[in-house]
Amino acid sequence: MSKPALTELLHAAVAAVGGTERPGQAAMAEAVAEAVQDGRHLLVQAGTGTGKSLGYLVPALAHGDRVVVATATLALQRQLVERDLPRTVDALHPLLRRRPQYAMLKGRSNYVCLHRLHEGVPQEEDDGLFDPFESAEPTSRLGKDLLRLRDWSDETETGDRDDLTPGVSDRAWAQVSVSSRECLGASKCAYGAECFAEAARERAKLADVIVTNHALLAIDAIEGAPVLPGHDVLIVDEAHELVSRVTGVATGELTPGAVNRAVRRAAKLVDEKAADQLQTASETFERLMELALPGRLESLPEDLQYALMALRDAGRTCLSALENTRDSSVQDEDAVRKQARASVENVHDVAERILLDSEFDVVWYERNERFGASLRVAPLTVAGLLREKLFADRSVVLTSATLKLGGDFNGVGASLGLAPEGLGEEAGETPPWRGLDVGSPFDYRKQGILYVASHLSPPGRDASRSDMLDELAELVEAAGGRTLGLFSSMRGARTAAEELRGRLGTPILLQGEETLGELIRRFAEDAETCLFGTLSLWQGVDVPGANCQLVVMDRVPFPRPDDPLMSARQKAVEEAGGNGFMAVAATHAALLMAQGAGRLVRATGDRGVVAVLDPRLERARYGGFLRASMPDFWYTTDRNQVRRSLAAIDEAAKRS
Repeated sequence: MSKPALTELLHAAVAAVGGTERPGQAAMAEAVAEAVQDGRHLLVQAGTGTGKSLGYLVPALAHGDRVVVATATLALQRQLVERDLPRTVDALHPLLRRRPQYAMLKGRSNYVCLHRLHEGVPQEEDDGLFDPFESAEPTSRLGKDLLRLRDWSDETETGDRDDLTPGVSDRAWAQVSVSSRECLGASKCAYGAECFAEAARERAKLADVIVTNHALLAIDAIEGAPVLPGHDVLIVDEAHELVSRVTGVATGELTPGAVNRAVRRAAKLVDEKAADQLQTASETFERLMELALPGRLESLPEDLQYALMALRDAGRTCLSALENTRDSSVQDEDAVRKQARASVENVHDVAERILLDSEFDVVWYERNERFGASLRVAPLTVAGLLREKLFADRSVVLTSATLKLGGDFNGVGASLGLAPEGLGEEAGETPPWRGLDVGSPFDYRKQGILYVASHLSPPGRDASRSDMLDELAELVEAAGGRTLGLFSSMRGARTAAEELRGRLGTPILLQGEETLGELIRRFAEDAETCLFGTLSLWQGVDVPGANCQLVVMDRVPFPRPDDPLMSARQKAVEEAGGNGFMAVAATHAALLMAQGAGRLVRATGDRGVVAVLDPRLERARYGGFLRASMPDFWYTTDRNQVRRSLAAIDEAAKRS
């Protein structure tokens, strides 16, 4: 019997999820099917409303080989596993004459560990957690969370933290989860047969479609020990996030707190000499970190070299001692030993990596008001890693609403380790790929206006920008509220919120004053309300309809000039003869502005304005590159025209 046509399969799937067929979705599905069939790579930009999930799921399921889908956000993972995949599989089953299986797989620390939950591991932080009475009443919020987790573990089928509602703090979850380094292993653990993480892995081995996240994909690529089952097709959704997520996984960190934790854990199991050596190294490192000033370390100061050598050598001594000694008097010795080894290994490995002083790593001090100083090391670029590990043995499809920056895919392609489109194939050096923009179902030029306030003074690092605040207040007033304010810093968001709360009667919600979910819910429910915030709002708000009709960006969101990693990457491009500003800073800003502008039009009936209160978008040479990365809104610098348009949109929303 002949295979059903892709158009027939897509039609059945779209009907099953209650969607509408889009030309862009059909074009995407055809391109994905072709790439998968030929074993090639594809970058697809699919605008909001295209239905890109089905655009890649249908051809992947039709192909029949195992597929891994990696996403950046929990919301999309849930949508795929709880909505799109069940309905699509049901719809395609009669046509394919088979029922593809699917499963979710995350890193081990995302699942509750039954051994840690029931047996526990002596934890320095837990003193006073429970009252020493038979009733074991909790004495703190942490205690209440742990009791709730214990009850939940008896009911849950997955053990997945994201299935726990309401959630618990990171501190509480840390008491009941383990990293892969800390895990005893199913064969050695009394709870191995019931382990939630192992059960998730077994389900993944049997599945045709495995839904995971960018972080686990990065771990699978970086650590060499496969975490994901073998597969023929990899689909990376929300692919604009991939480089930053891989960089995060590849970043090492040393803090006095982490080193002290390693000392405490190892001291229970190693001889006094080894413990003292690590303790002395820890104290030296802590004294050094008290004086550390934030910023990049282009060469390692002598005192830091000595401190790191002491940590590395003491770590090596302790690891050897942990391997060669046993102490049956320690309760649950295997688990305690695993935890100690994981802590000491991290200290040893990061110290050794920094001491290598590789030209491919960036090292810097960071200082946080809450957590104090840390020493960090990150790869200068992950392009080579991705080229080698991601694209070598499988067909890869990367998709997002924002992959085409400045008019082409080459900027994003370069960050992924790909040569400019078409050139890699000719040179035979990098995997062949093509980019495809399937457009959007929205008529951006009719639905939205891009307004640049070219009359304002350009933003300076320390300027108060009173003219910008005046402009913002007038725009919000004209829009009748309905405003999402996207700011490049929390300080800017806070200043604007305080200023407008004093001037206008409009309710202003500020990121950090409530949970993000609660803030977005309140913003979506009240037309007069505004929501101001920073990075997570640029990408994480989906409020279709009349309650979000003005999106304001206070300035072009270039990385901070003192950002050690970004400035190092920019310098490296310049030393190689390229334009570091355009390759790093402008590309970073373009990606964020494309994402931020995408918050405005989320449905076919949406109308509104994206206002950028930074004249550089109009005046600077790079302005055209940034504007070309954003949706094709009608463009103006006429402040009076925009106020009239906002007032008309507000009036129409009130009437409807």
